[in-house]
Amino acid sequence: MRGRGAALLIGMKAGERRAEAAQAQQQQQAAPPPAAAPAPAAPASTGGDMSAQLQNLANMHSSGQLSDEEYAAAKKKLLG
Repeated sequence: MRGRGAALLIGMKAGERRAEAAQAQQQQQAAPPPAAAPAPAAPASTGGDMSAQLQNLANMHSSGQLSDEEYAAAKKKLLG
């Protein structure tokens, strides 16, 4: 009986590891791919447009669509 109990325990542990691996794989497949950062806006011709574009960049940055570096580069390009 002792040998059967050990074999059963080993089999259970192997099954748990396979289930964990399958669950991790499913989570990776279910995760959406990272969104590509949109191209920075072109320089504006009027102050109102520039203000709106700066606000749009700030919103994209705060929501995580733009990294700190992308935000700084886009803002610098917009402001000239």
